[in-house]
Amino acid sequence: MSKPLPPVRRDLLRAAPLLAAAPLLLRAPAARADVPTVRLRDLYEKDLSFSPFARDHEGERVRIEGFMAPPLKAESTFFVLTNRPLAVCPFCESEAEWPDDILAVLTRRVFDVVPFNVKIAVSGRLSLGTRTDPETGFVSRVRVEEAEIERA
Repeated sequence: MSKPLPPVRRDLLRAAPLLAAAPLLLRAPAARADVPTVRLRDLYEKDLSFSPFARDHEGERVRIEGFMAPPLKAESTFFVLTNRPLAVCPFCESEAEWPDDILAVLTRRVFDVVPFNVKIAVSGRLSLGTRTDPETGFVSRVRVEEAEIERA
């Protein structure tokens, strides 16, 4: 009959598969080749009309990197993606003052808030045109709907 392994060695052997997978678990997922990656500024022309890319990809899945602005309310299903880290909500006024470096992101379910200075990527369906959220009054000109969030 074989002698049982000491607890430390036994636990290390049990954890070996997890340790081997750790680099895969910690790495940000790679962008899918079939989903185009776009920068926020590439969605607009200089006159704030939508760019040819935005018009050509409306209704399609896109991937955009940026920063999560602090959500307007807890347990929300939408947030604002910004081009640079912002510690406060960047905008909640009207379409006339809509900046070209933010984007409304709508998710299917409540999401975990990411610190405002951590770069993320969102993937979802690009939607254009002015829309006002009935619950919050938030006005958006461009959105990513049914979004998935990952660290960039």
